[in-house]
Amino acid sequence: MAEVTKVNGVDVIAGNGLGPNTRIISLSKAAITTTAIADLNAVVAAMTAGGVKGVDDAVTIAGVAHTATGVAHIAVQGTGVLTPLENYRGVTGVTAALVAEFDL
Repeated sequence: MAEVTKVNGVDVIAGNGLGPNTRIISLSKAAITTTAIADLNAVVAAMTAGGVKGVDDAVTIAGVAHTATGVAHIAVQGTGVLTPLENYRGVTGVTAALVAEFDL
């Protein structure tokens, strides 16, 4: 099979379509439910605003997936530092962890 090099006249390059650096972050808290979505919104707001440079830099949110199991996944773009911590970005009881990183 021949390799595709152009689509609609545009060069095809390797990538994920989201940006040069995309990470999937999981957020967990027993109370991240539809009735306590304010915690998730607070973390998203803090991630886009940023805080201390080199500790919790601002990033762009590419997508959010949430289930009723108390876990949410956030796709973030940018090379800013995301320090996985308890009480993530100042939201009590929320723990963050890096699930995947796409660096293309």
